[in-house]
Amino acid sequence: MSGRAILLFDGACAFCRRSVSILKRLDWLGRVECRDARDVATLPHCDEPLDPDKLLEEMHLVTPDGRRAHAGYRAIRWLAWRLPPLWPLAPLLYLPGALWLGSRLYRRIARNRFKLIPCEHGACRLR
Repeated sequence: MSGRAILLFDGACAFCRRSVSILKRLDWLGRVECRDARDVATLPHCDEPLDPDKLLEEMHLVTPDGRRAHAGYRAIRWLAWRLPPLWPLAPLLYLPGALWLGSRLYRRIARNRFKLIPCEHGACRLR
């Protein structure tokens, strides 16, 4: 492993690409490498199995040691502690009820992401 976390996202999704673009600007310390989850040949090693279909439902973050994979809201919480601009928000992501609410909000956005930013060619789909 490179010592960096690997963020797996849906590279065919305009919303996801825009989100990753923002994330890269916040990654001042170069702690995250972003990869298209649709390119299964470049999926990183992870002790926790990575399901290609689930990778397209929610972003996944493989920790630098390759032992853990965090999905969706849990990946956001992991990132918040490692990206300096997000440090002030990180503790708020752990308030009572935040995991429940954040996970549901994240999944709702993920399910509707193709409606939020239209696809260039109208061909966006999970598989």
